[in-house]
Amino acid sequence: MKIGIILGSTREGRVSPQVGEYIKQIGDKREDASFEIVDIADYNLPFLGTGPANQAWNDKINELDGYVFIVQEYNHGLSAALKNAIDSARQEWFNKAAGIVSYGSGGGIRAAEQVRTIMAEQSVATVRTHPAFNLFTDFENMSVFKPGAHMEKGVEDMLDELMLWSKAFKTIRP
Repeated sequence: MKIGIILGSTREGRVSPQVGEYIKQIGDKREDASFEIVDIADYNLPFLGTGPANQAWNDKINELDGYVFIVQEYNHGLSAALKNAIDSARQEWFNKAAGIVSYGSGGGIRAAEQVRTIMAEQSVATVRTHPAFNLFTDFENMSVFKPGAHMEKGVEDMLDELMLWSKAFKTIRP
């Protein structure tokens, strides 16, 4: 099983790479999947409708069996870059599962719920367990990721659910 950890921000000074690396380190302890960081900033995606589709992005999404979205909350919502990245592919998402890890001043909960709704339209089932990190308690100076040790269990639980669902969905994809 191949699981992509999708970094949902392209903003200068973003902390999503730190959060993504933390998730990858926990995932790499598992034997049931390989985990890779997929940084949407590396794909130079045009805003939907303003340029040709990015085949490299579509191919990457298609080759993955499941996803972990690293979702940051900007102004009570998900980033435009993440929304655009999701919209830039279509059937490549179908019949897969995703976990959501969020962060923000309120844990990124509102943005995560928006991602759940959007992914439902893309035929992606999102798992129930949702680790949420707070900028005030899980980051030093809101810029250096330092999660409490207790958070690892929530990430492991989310990955357990993600693997169960990803394996099941793989049986119905062509």
